[in-house]
Amino acid sequence: MQINVTGHHIEITTSLRQYVEEKFSKLERHFDQINNVHVILNVQKMQQIAEAKLHLAGGDVFAMSERTDMYAAIDSLIDKLDRQVIKHKEKQLKH
Repeated sequence: MQINVTGHHIEITTSLRQYVEEKFSKLERHFDQINNVHVILNVQKMQQIAEAKLHLAGGDVFAMSERTDMYAAIDSLIDKLDRQVIKHKEKQLKH
């Protein structure tokens, strides 16, 4: 799985990049056919926004999360993506 991390109005530090990579590695436990992940971390005034697009075998998954803390936004993003990836996996198994 290739992870691309981009920051808008925020500097991507090594600790932030490692945190994102650690969290996204947990998604591979549920669905191992994740090809590419594009993560955008953005700051707008007091809101920290994290959004990600996953390229999966059989489709794409997109989620966005807004919080006052960037790490909380990433955690919320992972929770949303986790639910979507599980749903995508179940759809593939039914077909």
